[in-house]
Order: sequence, then structure tokens, then C-alpha cells
Amino acid sequence: MSSEPAYPEPVRHDDHGTWLVQFTGRVLVVCPKCGGRALVVPRPGLPAPKYFSALLFQPRRLACAGCGTVADWTAEQRGAGLVGAVPGGTEDPFFRRPLWLQTRCAGRILWAYDEEHVDALAAYVGARLRERRASPTMAMFARLPVWMKSAEHREEVLAGLGTLRGLARLSAPADRSDAAYERGDRPRHYGSVLFRGGPY
Repeated sequence: MSSEPAYPEPVRHDDHGTWLVQFTGRVLVVCPKCGGRALVVPRPGLPAPKYFSALLFQPRRLACAGCGTVADWTAEQRGAGLVGAVPGGTEDPFFRRPLWLQTRCAGRILWAYDEEHVDALAAYVGARLRERRASPTMAMFARLPVWMKSAEHREEVLAGLGTLRGLARLSAPADRSDAAYERGDRPRHYGSVLFRGGPY
């Protein structure tokens, strides 16, 4: 067994203002029917959004290769606007299914949407020097919980992210992390409203 860490530790991490919504193009979730791994993606045939914030309103499809379950999601119409999804927490922002990529870490639940999200978190957590090059208002890294950013928990969080990457390669119901059964840590519901003709 290799003794090398799951992720190399970069010397520096430059935060250019990446938003969490940028990782919602592909979300691994627990299938509502069989409990295995399902995938949530933009509905096939749609044009790529001009702005990544439009991902909050883009119609989605949940599909499970294990049992064949398919479901569709569209943003709710409210008056003249659309109510978009709100990313964050251990449920996917569209179907509100538990995320497949969850594990217990430092007394909390560590989660991610997919492998790309895991890698982005690992690059940040593993960095010894972190530089912010954009406003922290909506930036994902600036909004991470303190325990994930703490040097005290660096090795534990990196190990947890390695566990998530391993889970991404698994798909059977029996492979599901025991943490993926927990729900309800989302502090808010749908609430991003895009008024017709206006920018988000």
C-alpha cells in the first residue's frame, strides 16, 4: 500500500472567485428508488448557459444507471420570475436528494458534488499559502466552514476528500456511505429569483 498522500500539496492556491454553483453541472446523488448512485445533469439538448449563474435555473435530469429511474426538474415559476435552486448542504439543490459523496470528517459531514468539486477542495485545503484574487461575497472558498480551512484539520480533511474520490467510483446501494443517509442541514430553501429580462 502506497504511503503517499492522496493529493499532492501545492505551495500556493489562488482563489479567483469560484462559485459553488459552477460545480452543479454534474451532481452525484442517492437514487430515490434503489439507493444506489444516480447522476443529476442539465437536461440533454439544452444550449450551454451564457453565464454560470444560469445553472441555478437550468432544467435538470436525474438518471440512475442501476435501476433505470429517470426524473426531471424545472425551476418553479413565481409571478414573472423563476425561482432557482440554492446550492449548499448535503442534498443536491434540484431534487433535494442526499449527495452520494458524503463522509464523516473531524466530527462533521464532508461533502462534494462530483470529482471535480473534490479536486478543487483538495487543492485549496492542501495549500500552505492561500491568496484571494476576487471578492469573497459569493466565492466558494471564502465561505467554507472554519474547520475545513484550519491547518489543524488539513490532513484529516484531505483524507476525507480521498474517501469521497473513492466513493465516486462506486455505485451500488451497498457502497453508499453511512453519512449519505443524513439530511436536513440545509439552512434555506429555494430562493434565488431571476426576474424575466433581468440579470442574476
